[in-house]
Amino acid sequence: MDELIKRINELAKKKKTVGLTPDELEEQAQLRKKYLENFRAGFKQRLENIDVETPDGKVRPLTDYKKKNK
Repeated sequence: MDELIKRINELAKKKKTVGLTPDELEEQAQLRKKYLENFRAGFKQRLENIDVETPDGKVRPLTDYKKKNK
């Protein structure tokens, strides 16, 4: 993941200074897409590991709480 971010930042810096070739623009778009996919997957995993304590004192996974309170 660190290498992915490093390359995204390199391309962003180059875009600001000298511009990017069409191939580099495509690479940048693909890297950003991959980064967002990874970010969303990690964020979803974190949400799935959150427990909610209800007013009656029961502790349930957030996903169960969300389903019951739609």
